[in-house]
Amino acid sequence: MSEEPADLCVAGLTKQFTGAAGTLDVLTGVDLSMQRGDAVVITGPSGSGKSTLLYIIGVLDEPTAGEINVDGTLPLKLSPVEQAQFRNESVGFVFQDHHLLPQCTVLENVLIPTLANAKPASGIEDRATKLLERVGLMDRITHRPGQLSGGERQRVGICRALINEPLLLLADEPTGNLDQKTAESIGTLLLEVAAEQNTMLLCVTHSLDLAARFPRRYELTDGKLVQRTE
Repeated sequence: MSEEPADLCVAGLTKQFTGAAGTLDVLTGVDLSMQRGDAVVITGPSGSGKSTLLYIIGVLDEPTAGEINVDGTLPLKLSPVEQAQFRNESVGFVFQDHHLLPQCTVLENVLIPTLANAKPASGIEDRATKLLERVGLMDRITHRPGQLSGGERQRVGICRALINEPLLLLADEPTGNLDQKTAESIGTLLLEVAAEQNTMLLCVTHSLDLAARFPRRYELTDGKLVQRTE
């Protein structure tokens, strides 16, 4: 039987930075494929290019060479306006720093990505409410970020990333600013909610504890992904 086509295909991705000291090769040929429901984690030392890779896949940065295919769309070939629309509709981001708007309530922060939609989906506020209920924040729905703990703010960030039902969920050090107990609960929540939403979850982290919980693990070494099975 033939394998199902990948929903995400990254092929031959390279990234070079040129400065006064010369050229630095950060990514030297990254290949990766994922399907809906997959959860993949990438580890590696600081400066290895983990976040750079994540931002290129999320079309927040450009590679030097290579191709990305997301469910038949080639986002690197889109115009800037089309790329912005692609990011909003197909990609959700969970950052180490949650980037919540302090003047907005929890519910309003979750709904922010929907403001860019030409015609917001019907029932979008109900979806936001259900996501917040799923992550245990119904009693915080009218609070502002300054009234929340770090773990609560990160849970809001997860809901915001999922509000437009993205095909791809990208998490950049999602537990990096949290204590161990909170980090464990956020890691569990991220994996569970991504699976429930049937989205692809791609996470980069320094945390070996978080990485060990993912079914597919890679290390970024010498600019390439090396799969880890231990």
